[in-house]
Amino acid sequence: QVQLVESGGGLVQAGGSLRLSCAASGSISSINIMRWYRQAPGKQREWVAAITNDDNTNYADSVKGRFTISRDNAKNTVYLQMNSLKPEDTAVYYCNVYLRSLGSGYKNYWGQGTQVTVSE
Repeated sequence: QVQLVESGGGLVQAGGSLRLSCAASGSISSINIMRWYRQAPGKQREWVAAITNDDNTNYADSVKGRFTISRDNAKNTVYLQMNSLKPEDTAVYYCNVYLRSLGSGYKNYWGQGTQVTVSE
């Protein structure tokens, strides 16, 4: 059984910062790509950032230069540092981890989501 637990969301004023965390636990054999997505009210879920197991990163144009994704392999945790937040960053943020659990092949797993609200 694999679980992803997210934390770090909240309410912040425009221009502020938040740091999201997503910890994977359970019978994990290997973790490959770790990603963050977000879904604003009435919109489709969109990809935000990704980090490979050799620390290559990629970002959506809308967050490039403001958000930083990182990972701690010893803790099976991925982070999203969000700076210079804008009201349009308001969304539920989800982590997505492509991993292999014991006795199984690679699969995508999703966190439960954490709310980020940016006020004017």
